[in-house]
Amino acid sequence: MLNDDYTPMEFVVVVIQEFFGKDLEGATRIMLKIHLDGKGICGVYSRDVAATKVDQVLDAANKAGHPLKCISEPVDF
Repeated sequence: MLNDDYTPMEFVVVVIQEFFGKDLEGATRIMLKIHLDGKGICGVYSRDVAATKVDQVLDAANKAGHPLKCISEPVDF
């Protein structure tokens, strides 16, 4: 997930909880990393699952009127 200067931190926490299954503490930790570093990892998934989660986040942000961005990137193991 990518940081922006407009999406409320509380919304980001809720999105992380809802779509990535994190508890409040974990979601808050990820949100702060996104806020401080410009981006953060919400989870590691197969390509199809990651694409679905990106779509869900972007749809929720759009419906709420927030410019929140979420991307998926390949991971090297």
